[in-house]
Amino acid sequence: MRGLCLLLAMLCSPGVSAFCFEAAGAKYRIDPLLLKAMAQQESGLEASAINLNRDRKSGKVTSTDYGVMQINSRHLPGLKKQGVIRDAQELLKKPCLNVQVGAWILARHLKTCDVSWHCLGSYNAGFAEKNAAIREAYANQVYARYKKLLRAERGIAL
Repeated sequence: MRGLCLLLAMLCSPGVSAFCFEAAGAKYRIDPLLLKAMAQQESGLEASAINLNRDRKSGKVTSTDYGVMQINSRHLPGLKKQGVIRDAQELLKKPCLNVQVGAWILARHLKTCDVSWHCLGSYNAGFAEKNAAIREAYANQVYARYKKLLRAERGIAL
């Protein structure tokens, strides 16, 4: 009985399953564990996470990040136009969709600035030169999480 309860709890959990990362990774040719490491860094794997980004000087809200991959609101108009989403709530209620969108954004970045940790940092900090230190810090944090996941899930030590 206890096993059945655990199984039901896992099936009904609103969290992000490994399948979401596997599917997005396969579609965009990105290691699913790298996507998972990014999601850990972005939201702690919290599907309903919302973050308000503020201007450093004025404190004014400049954009909002949604869901497990923290999809920035500047992407919403394009996602709506393409028919991917109707509104931002879908990015919160559909964690696999959120991971797919995050993988798509990362794949676009990697095409722009090549496959590197520096480029991966642009997922979080964009391409502006003034954000170089933020990009590097983000990439280092994701890399540390990625190494832990590789060891834990694949037995690979880097």
